[in-house]
Amino acid sequence: MKIITGNPGTGKHTIAKSISKKLDLEMIDINKIAIEQKLVKKNDGVLDVDVNKLKKIIDKEASKNSILVGHLAPYVISAKNVEVAVVLRKSPYRLQSTYKKRKYSSKKSLENLGSEILGITYYDTIREFGQKKTFQIDTSSRTISDTVKKVESIFRKTRTKDDKVDWLQMVLKKGDMQKFFPY
Repeated sequence: MKIITGNPGTGKHTIAKSISKKLDLEMIDINKIAIEQKLVKKNDGVLDVDVNKLKKIIDKEASKNSILVGHLAPYVISAKNVEVAVVLRKSPYRLQSTYKKRKYSSKKSLENLGSEILGITYYDTIREFGQKKTFQIDTSSRTISDTVKKVESIFRKTRTKDDKVDWLQMVLKKGDMQKFFPY
């Protein structure tokens, strides 16, 4: 199984839809399954997911000829089923405008921006699936087409290097830690 994960707003679903058509892979949307199976609860404007129950369902639905997409991927799929995982990353400065357009609460925006700056999804993906199976791609200034090509090259094993992303250093240099971590 191939995985596309990353924080909200990084382009996961857009890229996964294109890749699944191009490579003839079944697309499994983690969020859609969680909602359909009623494994979500609204908590202070955020959806909490029962990841243990979701993991059991995902493991049954997963196949070698599928692509799993969603930010919960490192928490709901068994490592033994994963061939390769791509983590899409985006500058927190660009993500801010995405979250405003989506009308995220300030709390939800800050949580997601903090996660992106610290690379939590990337770290958790490496921890769960291993360094050799995990790649990251900076989508900040890439076109959809270019991002699809990069993901495809990783899936086809013709690309072995990932992008170097360090949002924390960028935020520190700009003196914006208080902006993203006000508490």
